[in-house]
Amino acid sequence: MEIAALIPLVIIALAVIGLAIVFSYIPVGLWISALAAGVKIRIVTLIGMRLRRVVPSRIVNPLIKALKAGLTVTDNQLEAHYLAGGNVDRVIDALIAAERANIPLLFERAAAIDLAGRNVLEAVQMSVNPKVIETPLISAVAKDGIEVKAIARVTVRANIDRLVGGAGEETIIARVGEGVVTTVGSAVNHKAVLENPDLISTTVLGKGLDSGTAFEILSIDIADVDVGRNIGAQLQTDQAEADKRIAQAKAEERRAMAVAREQEMIAAVQEMRAKVVEAEAAVPQALADALRNGNLGVMDYYNLQNLQADTQMRDSIGQLSPKAKGRDNPSPQPPAK
Repeated sequence: MEIAALIPLVIIALAVIGLAIVFSYIPVGLWISALAAGVKIRIVTLIGMRLRRVVPSRIVNPLIKALKAGLTVTDNQLEAHYLAGGNVDRVIDALIAAERANIPLLFERAAAIDLAGRNVLEAVQMSVNPKVIETPLISAVAKDGIEVKAIARVTVRANIDRLVGGAGEETIIARVGEGVVTTVGSAVNHKAVLENPDLISTTVLGKGLDSGTAFEILSIDIADVDVGRNIGAQLQTDQAEADKRIAQAKAEERRAMAVAREQEMIAAVQEMRAKVVEAEAAVPQALADALRNGNLGVMDYYNLQNLQADTQMRDSIGQLSPKAKGRDNPSPQPPAK
């Protein structure tokens, strides 16, 4: 009797567990919510989503939102975008925002923008409410050599047609910086830029800097202009310093060449002296050979010795100082009265 009484309880428990498993795998509650919202979707479709590893709520909830907003999308489109790795909920929000702002945007383009890695909802919001991009401090030099520093604010609006493949904010900032440098560099002096800052914005805006980008430039405003360093004077100073160093190097080169020539002359003189000493050393041997061979007589030799002695005496007298000469030859005293 006890076992027979437990059988109905076991059956009820198994039935409850089976229903829990079925309801956890089959989103019956989500299906009921979709039907209540007017979205016609079959339970078999939801089961197929489970089998394809698609979270049914990620498809059904955006589908309900789109239907309430009056959009025409299907569950197959949303599921395909989800399987491609896109954000279904953000695409639907972007389509709703574009519909309210009267911006033409199809689901295929919104899905392509989302899959390209851009925030399609932010792009639609930027189309309605333009964004202000502030450039970093831009430094440029006028023709008079004075540095001018400027900060620009660029007001842009997203161009939905060029979001796929269009350049981003970095390109806009780079092009604006290039335009500011070109405009300031073409100015005659920095005073013209300071007196008329809108000259920069007008010139830069007329260059069509938004071509090929995902934005449309509405305005370029100069937020701040300041005077920097005197680059021209600094460059002239650096050039003068470089010229001085070059001149010093050339002078040092000439001095080294002069020293080398002087050393060469000294070496040549020393070589000549060595030859003279060598020749003088050979004179006694030549005299001895001449006496031995009879080419030179004894009286000739004595006369040569006398000539050398006279020459040495004259050299000694010539080397005396004027003071010594005065002592050797005193001036005559005047006669006494």
